[in-house]
This record gives sequence, structure tokens and C-alpha cells, in this order.
Amino acid sequence: MRFLRRNRYFLLFAGLFLVCGVMVLRQIELNHSAHSDLREAFILLHTKGYKAEAQHLFQRLLSGLEQLPNKTLTEDFQRLVTLVDPGKQDPENLLWKYYWTVSNEMEKRSESTLAKALKLAHEP
Repeated sequence: MRFLRRNRYFLLFAGLFLVCGVMVLRQIELNHSAHSDLREAFILLHTKGYKAEAQHLFQRLLSGLEQLPNKTLTEDFQRLVTLVDPGKQDPENLLWKYYWTVSNEMEKRSESTLAKALKLAHEP
């Protein structure tokens, strides 16, 4: 009992810190799931011919593209590469447009990662 009274603030802080950590991890997982659901809904609507609805989801996907982590971008790229012909340009196809945008974003990020790696290599 004396232990609890002496360390109550530390124990309260540790408990609060643990709860906050779990909440942050849960929110990250929910955000990832929401993006995956949005991507799959976009693909489904586009393949079923719902052009206006697919266009709306396409815009929502594009608006959050820059904030996505590299892992999610890679998942989007891998999912779309099976649905479009990467060698054939088709600017009228929303799936191809999203594939091309994701591909360009990944390329832009890899250039900045390469620049950081070169900078680190040249430091003493």
C-alpha cells in the first residue's frame, strides 16, 4: 500500500502513457484500413461502370496521396499494376490515372531518399 501511495503519480503517468500509445496505434491502423477500403471501393465502382462515383473517390484518393506512407503507396501500386497495362497509356481510364500518379509519387520519394542517402555517405 505504501508503494502505491509513494508512486501514484508515476503509475498514473505510466498508465496514461500506455493508453495513449494504444490509441495512437489503433488510429494508425484505422487510417490504413480506411484508405484500403476507399481504394477497393474506387476499383469496384470503376470496373462496374459507375463513372461519377468512381471520379469522386478518385479525387478523394488523390487528395490524401502525399500524406500516405511509403508502404501504403507500394500496396496501391501493387494492387493497380495487375489491373492496368503499364506499357500502354490510357489517360481516359481512372485506374490508369491513379496508377500513374502513384508511380510518379513513388519515384519522387525515391529520389529524395536517394539524395538523403548520398548526403549521409559524403559526411565525415
